[in-house]
Amino acid sequence: MRAVVIHAPKDLRIDAFPDSPPGASEVRVKIEAGGICGSDLHYYHHGGFGTVRIREPMALGHEIAGVIAAVGSGVPHLLPGMRVAVNPSQPCGVCVHCREGLRNQCLDMRFMGSAMRMPHVQGGFREHVTVDAAQAIPIADQLSLGEAAMAEPLAVCLHAGKQAGPLLGKRVLVTGCGPIGALMVVVARYGGAAEIVVTDIADAPLVVARRLGASRTVNSATEASRLEPYRAGKGVFDILFEASGNQAALRAALDLMRPGGMIVQLGLGGEMTLPVNTIVTKELQLRGTFRFDPEFELALRLMGEGRIDVKPLITASLPFLSAVEAFELASDRSKSMKVQLTF
Repeated sequence: MRAVVIHAPKDLRIDAFPDSPPGASEVRVKIEAGGICGSDLHYYHHGGFGTVRIREPMALGHEIAGVIAAVGSGVPHLLPGMRVAVNPSQPCGVCVHCREGLRNQCLDMRFMGSAMRMPHVQGGFREHVTVDAAQAIPIADQLSLGEAAMAEPLAVCLHAGKQAGPLLGKRVLVTGCGPIGALMVVVARYGGAAEIVVTDIADAPLVVARRLGASRTVNSATEASRLEPYRAGKGVFDILFEASGNQAALRAALDLMRPGGMIVQLGLGGEMTLPVNTIVTKELQLRGTFRFDPEFELALRLMGEGRIDVKPLITASLPFLSAVEAFELASDRSKSMKVQLTF
């Protein structure tokens, strides 16, 4: 079996990879589609992010979907030939946070394509993966495998929407319009937001945001003055989804928030210095959001029922043997939103 394996920054190879049959409670999935995520790009360009670094070769990828090739003897509900999305999260189920219902905060989480643990948890950019049967979620007949591979980032955004509270009738600001920011537009629109304004420093992703239903887009590098009306009074936005991970973007957005507004921080960057006085005097609420749990199956259901359409985000699909080309394309925000590998 072959896999897309990172060895060091800019050292991405197609390697032979061990292939194991499923155990009693496992299934083997022939991968068909895999989306390149921002974390995959961090491993590709920098060898990791923050304190997380590659210490051994690791297959990348955690946005994956495919067809069940074999099932273990103790798996009665799945059959070979079923099309599934693979949930990359495998919480332990027994730690204090899992028992409290906070499985996304698991103390012993195994997340595919992550170098947080040693040995690393190998990712899903492989021709076949063997996973726990609970991680393989059947998809609707009308859903393509490329769309199904979008379940993971959509789940991240559905969880962020849950952190924000009710969106119906709210004025929403999204800062940063990569795939996560773009999907926040989709979630905010689905949640009934009255107005969705999106900012970014590049024009191409803003075009996608408009296609997805943004009320207005603003290039904050070249047309920041267009945001001035939103400073009226003490600011007008009820909810901010900060998806850039950039301190300057977050600080600038605080002036546009109305008193009592909710800030949901999705983007991960370096450590930030915040204007605490502004947060205190405007009584702003700041919440983090991390991964997902039941939202993965919700994402598949919403897509499968045609209530959420992610197809406009998938801008290119390349064979996994062209992984380096695909990663370079995914790194160019002027040309791509979500690049997927096909297997």
